[in-house]
Amino acid sequence: MDVSYLKQDKLLIIKFTEEIDHHTTEKIRRRADYEIERYIPRKIIFDFDKVSFMDSAGIGLLLGRYKNATALGSKVELENVNKNIYKILKMSGITRLIQIKEKGCA
Repeated sequence: MDVSYLKQDKLLIIKFTEEIDHHTTEKIRRRADYEIERYIPRKIIFDFDKVSFMDSAGIGLLLGRYKNATALGSKVELENVNKNIYKILKMSGITRLIQIKEKGCA
């Protein structure tokens, strides 16, 4: 899986491409933690524009990054979440913690 990490001022955008599952989360987790701790952004946006599938490992990935980010004083948002991914996020309770913006998520 290829993941882009874009930094602008105090904003970190993490763009996922393809699937987020138990095969890909460990690599993403290490790099995302590194980028978050290195830049200490005010806001982190996880962009799901190209994500077609996410399992429970993706839920754990998001919750862990949310915990780390908020401990550093950062806000976290999810963007471009499709309807299928939104259903998973809603069932997991993440929608009560992390704001979701744009695309057909509601």
